[in-house]
Amino acid sequence: MSYVVPKESYTGKVLSVDFGKGDKALKIGGENCLPFLSFEGELPNRPVIAYEIQDTPPTDWPDTVQNIYKNVSGDPVTWAKHCLNELKAKAIALRLVSTHPDRDNRSAEEAAKTIKDVLSAVDVPLIIFGSNHIEKDASVLVAAAEAASGHNCIIGKAQEGNYKTIVAAALAHNHKLIAMSELDINLAKQLNILITQMGFDKEKLITDPMCSALGYGLEYTYSVMERIRLAGLMQNDATMQPPILGDVGTYVWKVKETSASDTDVPEWGALEERGIAWEAVTATSMLIAGTNLLIMRHPKAIETVERTIGELV
Repeated sequence: MSYVVPKESYTGKVLSVDFGKGDKALKIGGENCLPFLSFEGELPNRPVIAYEIQDTPPTDWPDTVQNIYKNVSGDPVTWAKHCLNELKAKAIALRLVSTHPDRDNRSAEEAAKTIKDVLSAVDVPLIIFGSNHIEKDASVLVAAAEAASGHNCIIGKAQEGNYKTIVAAALAHNHKLIAMSELDINLAKQLNILITQMGFDKEKLITDPMCSALGYGLEYTYSVMERIRLAGLMQNDATMQPPILGDVGTYVWKVKETSASDTDVPEWGALEERGIAWEAVTATSMLIAGTNLLIMRHPKAIETVERTIGELV
């Protein structure tokens, strides 16, 4: 008697979201089974990794990743071109860090100019993040959506405290939208409902349940993402069916394991290798939990995760 692989059946399906223009446009989501279980269903679109860049030099990044971009990070256009031409980026995530009131407090108009310059320089899909300051992002992302009109970008992050303004801007300029809640499946569901009640198409929405680094609550993040994915697939909960974002780099590269020197903790191994491994392991965990879109920083970590995705799909 031959062995028959046991299979789960799913009533739901992850929504498919496209972003970008022309032959460089990308699509995420669309699967009707759990991550990489191709024997149980269809996985039409592989996960996408976007290279993170910022509108100001990343002085708060550890040297091991900051130095990789030291010759290009002084200008976001140069940095974006480097990611596209040298690193073969499929997508770029521009974080408007300088608009934060505690940083350079740059205006929404300055942010809009940066976005236009980057979009003129590269043709891969662009993800546009604010500075994660709820009040300031409300104005910055409105200007960003207008500046990127016609480019089918992803903008975010819309949160409970500012989603109405940002949703209206995404609607007006036909962008995709990231909805971020704080590691709680009920909060994620509630925010998605509130956004769609404003008339925003759920097929243009991406859920960000927040991320965390290996050793810093990764198992909790994993369980929240997994529960979101199970609710969408097994319970056919439409509010839990948007693709999931994992904003990996911003959480990984601020923990001590990616910044403590070899001399301080020699038993931890070489700092650069340690940091790369930390980002790669965190990102791979997010993929297995159900993430469709990753934001990462170190090219070698990205290369490792891309190779893992290739093997799993």
